[in-house]
Amino acid sequence: MTEAIEAIEATDVARSAPTGSDGVFAYTWDIVGDPAAAERLAELGVGSVTLQASYHAVRAITPRHPHHRVVHATHAAAYFPLSADIWQGQRLRPPAPSWGVEVPDRFGAATTALAGAGLRTEAWLVLTHSSALGDRAPELTVRNAYGERYAYALCPAHPDVESYAVNLAREICTRYDDVPALMLEACGWLGFEHGSHHEKTHGADLSPGCRALLSVCLCAACRAALADGSAGGDGASGGLDADELARDIRTAVDGELREGRTVAPSLAETLGEDRAQRLFDHRRSVIAGLARRIAAVAGGRELLLMAEDSPQSTGPDSALDLARYDGPADAYVLKCWDEPDAALTRVKDAAQNTAVPIVANVSVIDDPPGELASRVAGLRAAGARDIRFYHAGLASSARLEALRSAVRGTHQ
Repeated sequence: MTEAIEAIEATDVARSAPTGSDGVFAYTWDIVGDPAAAERLAELGVGSVTLQASYHAVRAITPRHPHHRVVHATHAAAYFPLSADIWQGQRLRPPAPSWGVEVPDRFGAATTALAGAGLRTEAWLVLTHSSALGDRAPELTVRNAYGERYAYALCPAHPDVESYAVNLAREICTRYDDVPALMLEACGWLGFEHGSHHEKTHGADLSPGCRALLSVCLCAACRAALADGSAGGDGASGGLDADELARDIRTAVDGELREGRTVAPSLAETLGEDRAQRLFDHRRSVIAGLARRIAAVAGGRELLLMAEDSPQSTGPDSALDLARYDGPADAYVLKCWDEPDAALTRVKDAAQNTAVPIVANVSVIDDPPGELASRVAGLRAAGARDIRFYHAGLASSARLEALRSAVRGTHQ
């Protein structure tokens, strides 16, 4: 047992968790067309499945499906039928999938199978990650300080993007009365880090601070919001000069790339405390506003927000200062895929900074199977109420057995 686990256990911050409160991630194509899939997931001892309803492009293995082995989702898609009245006149509309086992309603078919096995379904919604839509509407995507667009990253500050994300949630809540929770991924900005096909940027040895600067969005909507200066509430007033901010970002980035002057890790060190805080206030305000609109159509369903307790970050986990975030969330889902002690510290700090329950997102497909149980036990002790295991559909038989043992061990 690591020193970090021992220190956490000494503080006695462990939370109890009822049997069946843990869950696994799965794709619709893991379940649809496989009559044994739902029961196989239930036998893991979990109580819920986080099932993709709208998702980005991916190539996935399906080790146990009776009809296919590799599924290549070539673009972001919605895995449910679209209602004409919801999407009429909307600028953004999710494409339909053409891969896997084709049924009219893949999400609904999978949800029905899971319910038959006694499992609850959490609708997994990826909101702002779609290269297909970004290519069609580049003006709605993240724009860096050089004026370059990230096609995979829809900017949530644009009203059309916000409406698109809300309509994804509205579809789920209108169609599926038996889905009690929404898992929100990419409920904010994707930045430079999230990458593209055949990524070729690693050789430049970009520092974390440089990557953070390249992730600052200065599209028209963000420029207007930053110039307005109305977001915030932390004592800052007035707006920002977006042109000046862009120039300063370019100077810092070029200084590292061309002259070897490493950018400081903190945006506050590079941009100044006031400008960095205004940027963070803008991000938090947009994320909270989007979450409120989703909550308004959710009909009392739980909102599980994939989050990171760092306002500087960008990515699929919403970058927030959890102690200051005032938007709706029934739980924060924290990614714990990295070095065990860092994950333990992250969960412990988050549990101490907010009264909102913490769910630990644990990778089954990366960790050595023999270490999974100890990692889960440590995260429980650090303050995680529940665990979501990523990913039951992608895991080998040995990894599924380790998952089963980890669930059983933490509930004994």
